[in-house]
Amino acid sequence: MKRVTGIGGVFFKCKDPQQLKNWYEEHLGFNTDEYGTNFEWRQMDEQKGFTQWSPFPDSTQYFAPSNKEFMINYRVDNLKELVEILRLEGVTILDEIEELEFGKFVHILDIEGNKIELWEPYDTEYDKIVGGRTS
Repeated sequence: MKRVTGIGGVFFKCKDPQQLKNWYEEHLGFNTDEYGTNFEWRQMDEQKGFTQWSPFPDSTQYFAPSNKEFMINYRVDNLKELVEILRLEGVTILDEIEELEFGKFVHILDIEGNKIELWEPYDTEYDKIVGGRTS
């Protein structure tokens, strides 16, 4: 079974998310919105995929219980099956699988206490939501 198929997003804390997004837009050409930006790519079968880049305020609790300044989101093929395997392997699962309009999500901890977001994307739905916005 494939487990992780790619990086779905890079999330990190910063002092002023809007100011940072503006800087990246001005100097590196990022096309930002309230969440940051995403980078479109194609899989070998030509299906579109996205990697999200998102700055969060220093005060965010979204990365808890980790005290790190970042969180990585990994794309997976079958989240339900993977979570069952990870439970058997003794991996800390922080929450139940949540299903949103653009995919399924769950959070785990690695052995150093880093919070990891696992995402089974619905890329076609995600594309509709972001309207083709890419950097």
